Amino acid sequence: MTQADIGSHEALGRNPLPAAAPHRIGGVTLVVHDLEAVSRFYRDVIGLQERERGSSHVRLGTQAANLIDLRLDQSARRRSPREAGLFHTAFLLPERADLGAWLSFTAGRCIRLSGASDHSVSEAVYLDDPEGNGVEIYADRPRSVWKRDGNLIHMTTQALDVDSLVRSAQGRDWSGFPDGGEIGHVHLQVGTVAPAESFYRDLLGFDVTCRYPGGTFFGSGGYHHRLAANVWNSAGAPVRTEPTTGLADVEIAVGQDALDAVRGRIGDIDNVVSTTSLTLRDPWNTSVTLKAV
Repeated sequence: MTQADIGSHEALGRNPLPAAAPHRIGGVTLVVHDLEAVSRFYRDVIGLQERERGSSHVRLGTQAANLIDLRLDQSARRRSPREAGLFHTAFLLPERADLGAWLSFTAGRCIRLSGASDHSVSEAVYLDDPEGNGVEIYADRPRSVWKRDGNLIHMTTQALDVDSLVRSAQGRDWSGFPDGGEIGHVHLQVGTVAPAESFYRDLLGFDVTCRYPGGTFFGSGGYHHRLAANVWNSAGAPVRTEPTTGLADVEIAVGQDALDAVRGRIGDIDNVVSTTSLTLRDPWNTSVTLKAV
């Protein structure tokens, strides 16, 4: 199967094999022009720990895992906010009180935020890193209060009760991104929605969990979404050309059975470079790496 076939809505079956284990986000790789400024943002504002540093890369995360891999390439063209690629990387905090403490922290340091929303399943705050890569910081509400209709999960975009959120911290100071935190989801910009559904649902095996006008949300294991794809800034965007700043790769942790099922769907059984990982390109040339865990 060719890359064009992978991106084709008609080339893929409508009933993907079920994953043996839920898909999760393993990490995100970004190409940057200013390694020091961007790494300082993820360290000082988001609260990640620096886990590894080289002359042209920095990896940040928690004590348990790498979450963000920054790669320096000063020759890469600067990404346009209208092209396909990253909409935002969403960092999931373990508790509502963590989000309240982080909000108080940002207010005390006059950190500029770009938005805040109540999505029914979660409460979220938005900002951008120094090179315009979108970031979401959020906390989930208990799954017991999520409204479901089969695989579909009801999500909204309403005003966030910031005062209630700050009070939930009960005076707790922000002390950095908690070890129990993770990248909860990654939201992508695409040119059109239908081919994105073919790739992420039919090929990679995600469930469609919600549809907004101009966007589709993809979950796994009952979670509201691990990936999303929208055209709100990027309608009609062509295939991305590289090298460019911004999103270089999204790593998705999957079960081995799910990885083998994807290989079967693309006919990649006999020519396997690694039995535990597989890198594909979506219809807009965004790199996605499946890694068996």
